[in-house]
Amino acid sequence: MATRSVAQAARPAIPGVGADLDQLHRLAIALLRGVKVEDGAAGIGPAPLSALSVLTFGGPLALGALARAEGVRPPTMSRLVDGLERAGLARRSADPADARGLRIAATAKGRALLLAGRARRLRRLATAAHTLVPAQRKHVAAALPALAALVRALHELPAPNASKRRSRRRFDE
Repeated sequence: MATRSVAQAARPAIPGVGADLDQLHRLAIALLRGVKVEDGAAGIGPAPLSALSVLTFGGPLALGALARAEGVRPPTMSRLVDGLERAGLARRSADPADARGLRIAATAKGRALLLAGRARRLRRLATAAHTLVPAQRKHVAAALPALAALVRALHELPAPNASKRRSRRRFDE
């Protein structure tokens, strides 16, 4: 009888969740950790980088909407935006739909920084993918439509706590 490894013992089975989904979860986290090592070159921390990503790929937002998208309180987001503004990566401007409101947008410098980081991550991923045999690369490509459908289904699920509901931020950019 095969013995379980220490890593397997640390991941107890979850009723109603198959081992394949447990492995997908583990691999998704490992994949993100494997590419995020490139983020240090951006010169800003993970929280401002994440907010800048929302603004770059999602467009200008009100402070409250950006805070909800990032799962933080508005005062925390205000401090993050202050830092992004000081660095020239984002700017506040009047909201054309609300005379009292402000919208936050990524600047050209902010978009360039974010897109350069995305390129570094993708080059790292491509380097790793080149170590796969062609059949493995084809399997990865063939799985993409199913993974995209899974992501869409996740976004359609109700939030576990409606008072802390996050906006439907795209994670696939």
